[in-house]
Amino acid sequence: MARPCVDVNGIMRCPCRDCANRYFHHIELVESHLYLHGIDRTYTRWIFHGEEDPCNINVTANLHTNTNARIEEVDEIQELLGDVQMGTFLEANIGESSTSRGPTTDNHEHRTGFGRLWEDGMGELYPGCDKFTKVAFILKMLNIKTICNISNKAFDMIIKLIKEALPDGETLPCSYRAAKRYCRDLSFGYESIHACQNDCVLFWKEHADKVQCPTCNTSRWSCVKGSGKKIPQKVLRYFPIKPRLQRLFMSKDMAKNMRWHKDERKDDGNTLGHPADGLAWKEFDKEHEWFARDSRNVQLGLASDGFNPFGNMSTTYSIWPVVLMPYNLPPWMCMKDPNMILSLIIPGRTAPGNDIDVYLRPLVDDLHELWNEGVTTYDSLTKETFQLHAALLWTINDFPAYGNLSGYSTKGKLACPVCNKDTMSYRLKYGSKECYMCHRRWLPQDHVWRQERELFDGTEEHRLEPEEMSRDQLLQQLIHVEHVQFGKHIGNKRKHRTSGGDINVSNWRKKSIFFKLPYWSTLKLRHNLDVMHIEKNICDSILGTLMNIPGKTKDTANAQRDLREMGIRKELHLQTNGATTKMPVAAYTLTRDEKNQLCEWLKCVKFPDGYASNIGRCVNKLPGRISGMKSHDCHVFLQRLLPVAIRGKLTPEIEKTLIEMSNFFTQLCATDIKSRYLEANEGRHCCDSMQDGTNIYTSIF
Repeated sequence: MARPCVDVNGIMRCPCRDCANRYFHHIELVESHLYLHGIDRTYTRWIFHGEEDPCNINVTANLHTNTNARIEEVDEIQELLGDVQMGTFLEANIGESSTSRGPTTDNHEHRTGFGRLWEDGMGELYPGCDKFTKVAFILKMLNIKTICNISNKAFDMIIKLIKEALPDGETLPCSYRAAKRYCRDLSFGYESIHACQNDCVLFWKEHADKVQCPTCNTSRWSCVKGSGKKIPQKVLRYFPIKPRLQRLFMSKDMAKNMRWHKDERKDDGNTLGHPADGLAWKEFDKEHEWFARDSRNVQLGLASDGFNPFGNMSTTYSIWPVVLMPYNLPPWMCMKDPNMILSLIIPGRTAPGNDIDVYLRPLVDDLHELWNEGVTTYDSLTKETFQLHAALLWTINDFPAYGNLSGYSTKGKLACPVCNKDTMSYRLKYGSKECYMCHRRWLPQDHVWRQERELFDGTEEHRLEPEEMSRDQLLQQLIHVEHVQFGKHIGNKRKHRTSGGDINVSNWRKKSIFFKLPYWSTLKLRHNLDVMHIEKNICDSILGTLMNIPGKTKDTANAQRDLREMGIRKELHLQTNGATTKMPVAAYTLTRDEKNQLCEWLKCVKFPDGYASNIGRCVNKLPGRISGMKSHDCHVFLQRLLPVAIRGKLTPEIEKTLIEMSNFFTQLCATDIKSRYLEANEGRHCCDSMQDGTNIYTSIF
């Protein structure tokens, strides 16, 4: 191999694991990095250090000849297209030579949009420029505009100044509007769809020309006072998924990774390391063999939840992004930010609730077409076009959003979507909440806990676990909720349904729009619960109860009254002495000294960089409280810190229970899950995650 590429100042690319050939350092610092971090394992062909590059890639080779250049510049440029030089990007990823006309396909949009981008990408920024091509410089400028929040007028002025400074023959566009054309050619745009203010309909397709909502007669427009300018009441942003799925196959490496789930995944039958190892995926492949035959067909997961974009808790605003994950990729790639596909941004000051189906219609229509007709796609790995199909396997949400997307209400007596009509609930007299205490039904018939009364709800458990609902039974229930009128207007007040004695009445509030997909009713698993939300709820409840935090603890006076009503846990009943009532101190409540020790320990805990945030900032030692932990903080605390934090502070029985629960979540969130571990825990059921806080006494403590 030739001598590594070092300039006259002793500067070279650093191939260590942290720098990964992105940063330039002095040769002595590079040697230190290699000793400390080791070389990048993925860097097998040393194209930046003397070996010949088979694809003739020369990415950002001249950007760091100046040693004072900022190292962030290369990162920002590389994130635009994967390579800075448009010509070399197309050479490396599509496999065409620099003199080629580019990829050919029958897709008209590909010829007019991307073909135009190919021609511009090969051109110089100005005669003799060897650092930037026209497209690379424009995308860099657009990136800076977005990051620095530069106005359109300021961008136009900057472009004008640069054009005057460059020599004759420069090829820069004259305005921001002209520069945005390159984003459209890369399919980075979105479609704005007006929506009814009350979430009744979209002004789209059959309602595109209407100025009033056909359901509630609300005006489509909101006029600005004094100007008469019409502004839509609500705007849905839809990012079409077809061009985004096509782009996954424009890179050779990505096209190869999109076949990983079938060509490279090792299936031993005993380990779950990828969704393709699960029973739901395998049964889907059996049901639709034509789809599974081509490993390039994309299988997707959908996630959605609301958040406040303003970061101000005093402002009530809920915007809902809808994100798709391509599960064809390896497990270390499919859930990474760059590979997630943003498809919808649902607006609104309030959450859409059950009316979310109105906003999902553009996405579902595209998914329906991708299943039936597909879309013509160019595969850069095989250098041929094929018909790409896609399928939505399931959704991932927290429990309230589960009810919005599935159509099954997650509240009330029948709140468990798995048990359905067989849900066993108990209404707490003093707590005024539904409590679900039927989890012993999943234990073996001879299990000792089935006979225990005082440890649970005061009764013995002899019932069998409910049978899994069949496809026909599900569709039969949905017949009664097919015709649901969407919208939050006054004339659409929904009457609350209760189970009563009618077998046809259930907790269904609508038939989900996903049932318009031909394969949705055949899926074994349609909706998933996000484990991070469950971990946060459990962590907050346990910490609040252990440390007796006011407003957070589940050990309240009403809870102890309910325990006496059920006739269980006599040591936790309220103690009445004349006119005074005293709450007993439970065995799981920490003393003041123990709380101070726990807070001091958490203040001193240090984590590796990037592993977790500074949890010590959430600790207040004076009153002995822990509050303000985010979801990932609770994830780390529950799995890693809780077993150490409670050591020696509680009774052995309580310590063992909490440690086993911590180990359960640790195993559940592991990279690979052994099937035997799932079989050992098959007695645990979804109703356990629905336990009301008061029922912690009967399920954990």
